[in-house]
Amino acid sequence: MGRIAVAAIVSFWVIPISILVNRVVPEPYMDEIFHVPQAQQYCKGNFKSWDPMITTPPGLYYLSLAYVASLFPGMFAVKAVSFFDVCSTAVLRSTNGVLAVLCSIILYEIITYLRPALDDRKATLQAVVLALYPLHWFFSFLYYTDVASLTAVLAMYLACLKKKYLFSALLGAFAVLIRQTNIIWMIFVACIGVINITLAHRRIGAEVNENHVSERKNDFLTSTSSISVGSNLRKRKSGKAVDKDDISIPSTSSFSATQTSGLLGEIQDIILTSWHMKWGILVSFCPFLLALLAFIAFIHWNGSVVLGAKEAHAVSPHFAQIMYVSLFSVLLSPPLHITFGQVATLLQSFWKNRPLSFFQWLFALTVGLLTVHFFSIAHPYLLADNRHYPFYLWRKVIKAHWSMKFLLVPLYVYSWFSIFGILGRTQRKIWVLVYFLATAATLVPAPLIEFRYYTIPFYFLILHSDNTDNRHWLLMGVLYMSLNVFTLMMFLFRPFHWDHEPGIQRFIWDGNGLDLTQYPRDPNPIGSDLSRFKMNLDRIWISMCGSKMDLEQVWIYLNI
Repeated sequence: MGRIAVAAIVSFWVIPISILVNRVVPEPYMDEIFHVPQAQQYCKGNFKSWDPMITTPPGLYYLSLAYVASLFPGMFAVKAVSFFDVCSTAVLRSTNGVLAVLCSIILYEIITYLRPALDDRKATLQAVVLALYPLHWFFSFLYYTDVASLTAVLAMYLACLKKKYLFSALLGAFAVLIRQTNIIWMIFVACIGVINITLAHRRIGAEVNENHVSERKNDFLTSTSSISVGSNLRKRKSGKAVDKDDISIPSTSSFSATQTSGLLGEIQDIILTSWHMKWGILVSFCPFLLALLAFIAFIHWNGSVVLGAKEAHAVSPHFAQIMYVSLFSVLLSPPLHITFGQVATLLQSFWKNRPLSFFQWLFALTVGLLTVHFFSIAHPYLLADNRHYPFYLWRKVIKAHWSMKFLLVPLYVYSWFSIFGILGRTQRKIWVLVYFLATAATLVPAPLIEFRYYTIPFYFLILHSDNTDNRHWLLMGVLYMSLNVFTLMMFLFRPFHWDHEPGIQRFIWDGNGLDLTQYPRDPNPIGSDLSRFKMNLDRIWISMCGSKMDLEQVWIYLNI
């Protein structure tokens, strides 16, 4: 019943808002100007065509083909209509609408699996609120890869939780076919699967051992009731003690120790247990390994992780992304992190673990200051496109004053300590470490600051946070709905124009619609050509930004 309720509630807003978006913005916008024509080429059967500005693999386009074929099966059979005729912008966008409904059902399944004691109403509420997450919600009405990417990753994770490892690996491979960075989340899911297997093995061994000891104890008590000789009783007691010492896995003491032991102890336990189960683990997770090897071969063949626009999306040491994602995740889950109770909990933990906690915070602050100073990257797309919200946050917040980026570091550090504290209540230290490494591996190489990149880390964070208070979820739902209404109204009903380019521009969360490559790079620009080029770009910049702020970064990017 819960699945049907979730699907119905999500469909209740997906259908009418999709109709509204398609009526107000019928033509492809921002990144859609690349994705929609490419999908339509596939609808024509032209699979060799490829737009060099598209960076992601064609997984979304194949998914759209299957979706369109399922919508009009009879018409294709009688050749009444071709694929291309029905591959309109509205139909292609509806692919993500359907995926948004499917994603909400998957969220419900994961929630009920992770929290089996949770009743249907609470699970439904949580799934619906997560379906309202602003970045996921907004792109459910446009033809972007984000909704398909999240749906595939969560489906892969659910299959792994249910120990359907082959199916999980296939879903992971398809997730990578939608977006390359999902290879990191496939590795993350495989690691969590191995951790769950090894811990389950230890738990089963402990339970078997406990039952064995209990049975021997019962046999001993029964036998002692019929034997009254003191010497025999002493022999049985000594024999029982020896047998108990011979047991390889202690019952509850060892299992609880793995729960409370340090990180190194957990790693050691997992390695030792994995070694004893090596062949079973290898067989179960071999499909994940094959997908990883195929991805490595792809990078070797392609020469890069991205397919197109390689220069604009080159791998960069953008460690400041780790700072941004923490604060962004905390701000979008305030009932968990921005409360007096959470602050008091962190202060209590700090005081209890002093002086170690003092050095931890000092180290984190030092690393944060060095990170934002040396590893903050201002990509030309960020600097030159005023249609994105990150553009305004960068200019009005981070670059408002030279000291602002340093003043934000304590907030970044608090955010990560709060995240670690909340995850640590329900997850083992090794789980938290793997999550942090996966988040860093996904974001650090990305030179662009795009909030869309934070979606999958946020979902894994919130799904594994121990939060069953309905008031917290209702507050998050109100926050998400407010943001969604604001961003939708700005997108649909607050258009603006650029002086240098015809057409209507709209505010959007993220995207790479500005193509700086339209201005050719002359390896040896001289004289009036260079002056004219600079003058034109100055005019474009000022028309969008109102000033020449950070224009030097664009010149650096253009090697001039």
